[in-house]
Amino acid sequence: MRRSFCTLATADADGAPHAVGINYAFVDGHLYLATGRLTKKVRNIRQNPRVAVYIAIRKYPMGPPWSIQFQGMATVLSHDDPEIAGLRKAGKLKNITRFGVMEKVGSDGCFLKVKPARKIHTYGLGIPLLTLIRDTSQGERTVELN
Repeated sequence: MRRSFCTLATADADGAPHAVGINYAFVDGHLYLATGRLTKKVRNIRQNPRVAVYIAIRKYPMGPPWSIQFQGMATVLSHDDPEIAGLRKAGKLKNITRFGVMEKVGSDGCFLKVKPARKIHTYGLGIPLLTLIRDTSQGERTVELN
């Protein structure tokens, strides 16, 4: 997957929303995100593991970006979790660790693992551009994963 930036939406136990842009790595059907364990998104996920993810895909310079949206369940993994250690050793988390994020947060660093729900919503993907130009409401699709 070439994309590496998404918007992650979380909510606390009372339902107050929070959205943040963040880099991700897609590995074996899960999104992994590196962050600090004291951040609002981590506090929210500890209270409420349900998240939403939005990935914009700019294909053309005009019109709305194509996109992928889905809900999922998130877990917080420590920076020294064996799963994370194995993925880092295999180089599968380079997209999210190469910017020095883990060095900045040090021992307060952690990773988020998001398992997408089976239902994925898209806009524009697989739709002819002329169809979208004529009627932007024709770009929405829903896909159910096995």
